[in-house]
Amino acid sequence: MTLPVPRSVDLRREPIGGVLDRVERSLQLRLDRETVVRKRRTIGARTDRDTWVRIERRGFDRIGVQGWSGPESAAVLSGVVMPSWYAGCAWREPGEPVMWRADEMELVSAAPVGQAAVVIEDPRLPAEWWSALNASLDALAAQSAPRLATPDTQTITQELVTATLGDAFPEVTDTAVKEWLPAHADLTWANVTGPQFCMIDWEDWGMAPRGLDAATLWGHALAVPALAKRVWSERRPDLETRSGRLMALFVCAKIAGPHAHPEDPRLEPARKEAARLIADLHDAGQRLRGSCPD
Repeated sequence: MTLPVPRSVDLRREPIGGVLDRVERSLQLRLDRETVVRKRRTIGARTDRDTWVRIERRGFDRIGVQGWSGPESAAVLSGVVMPSWYAGCAWREPGEPVMWRADEMELVSAAPVGQAAVVIEDPRLPAEWWSALNASLDALAAQSAPRLATPDTQTITQELVTATLGDAFPEVTDTAVKEWLPAHADLTWANVTGPQFCMIDWEDWGMAPRGLDAATLWGHALAVPALAKRVWSERRPDLETRSGRLMALFVCAKIAGPHAHPEDPRLEPARKEAARLIADLHDAGQRLRGSCPD
């Protein structure tokens, strides 16, 4: 069944007073209107309880059968540095195939490492930050997830991986992913804080190919070669598996594929890395076939 596509809305330009009023009534709190942060499809604000509320508008076509309760379901995870979740509410927008969701969470004092998903300068993160990143990603991967991840609000499946790689790199014919583990699924530099490490914005987490998180963080650092190299080094156990290389190529496909932006500072590095990854995958396949008896 094809779901109706909602009216395109940019929350940076839409009136949001009614939405904020509804959240205040539903969660029984007051939002500090002077702290409101408006993005294209999300709103955030501090509350009178010294907590943070994140509000998102999402069309039915971007809500899978698993529902839309990522931050709430992630509250059961252990060993991961993330904000505590306290309460949530959701409602349908009248007359539109759209849902709204608001989540009240622990207020995180540290700022995001990047104001956008991509960084263009080295944030010079301390050793403790990298240790916390590794510990959190390892702890996350060791647990279970009752849902599939939705990077870029798309449910990640083998079919999506195959189609994305095929559109950008048709020479890669074996795209089968054998390892699936829990992932944050939107691990950009805007969703990690520093210098005190914390992973925020858990609405898209779930099962995903091994290495997706590491590949996402790495891909969004490609404009800063030293930082990208550090991410790869720290997450080598994930990224140098076959699944990890496919995920790195998956991220490169989004940067350097059919919808590449000519002014993206990651474009040329992504093309070079894609060539390396394709060669690595080919060589690994050759070795595997050579080790199999006739």
